Amino acid sequence: MNEPRRPRRPAMLDPAVAEGIEGDEDPATRSELAHTTARLIVDGGRRDSGTDPDLLDRLVTLVDSEGLDTIAELWSRSPAATLPGALWRLYLLREWVRRDPGTVAARYREGLTRAEVAGAVAGVAAPNGPDDVVGVVDKVLSGVYSGDLAVALDRAAAFLRVLATGSALHADHEEAEGDGTDLAFEITRRAGGLLTTAEDLEAAATLHGSGQLD
Repeated sequence: MNEPRRPRRPAMLDPAVAEGIEGDEDPATRSELAHTTARLIVDGGRRDSGTDPDLLDRLVTLVDSEGLDTIAELWSRSPAATLPGALWRLYLLREWVRRDPGTVAARYREGLTRAEVAGAVAGVAAPNGPDDVVGVVDKVLSGVYSGDLAVALDRAAAFLRVLATGSALHADHEEAEGDGTDLAFEITRRAGGLLTTAEDLEAAATLHGSGQLD
């Protein structure tokens, strides 16, 4: 029987810490590893990105170099109101936007008709096309390492609120057409998930502001 595939060691992590990814499945050990790696990456990025012009780009594109499975192995089981949990949600958002920028842009434009305040916070430049939504998510992640972390989290949350609004409006349209009830239900479900993630990131931003995001 073939042994289960082990995730590749993240090249940007300290080897001694990253070795734990292949180790114990104990929940306490996994939680400690998640928090340690998240703090190492954020603190290291914030400390060194100003002097290393390539580091910020490598941090933003972490999923591209390490793979989504590796990042998931590190952080996906972390509670939302933690640093690794917030990072997982940000990188997952970036991956979704990059995979389907056309749909995301369309939902974003639709959402702006009802969520103008959130749109202003998100800061997607007009005309809100696929390249624009990809660019703003990359800028949000850049802000994690080169700006105010709470601002970056709030900006991502606002972006998701606009998308949730746009998805809900699209679901209403599908339902009104009369032939897309199942699709309307699925889009509504996804809109609820986007709103929940937005609330998670807002809570993380508040915790960071009070020095309690770990």
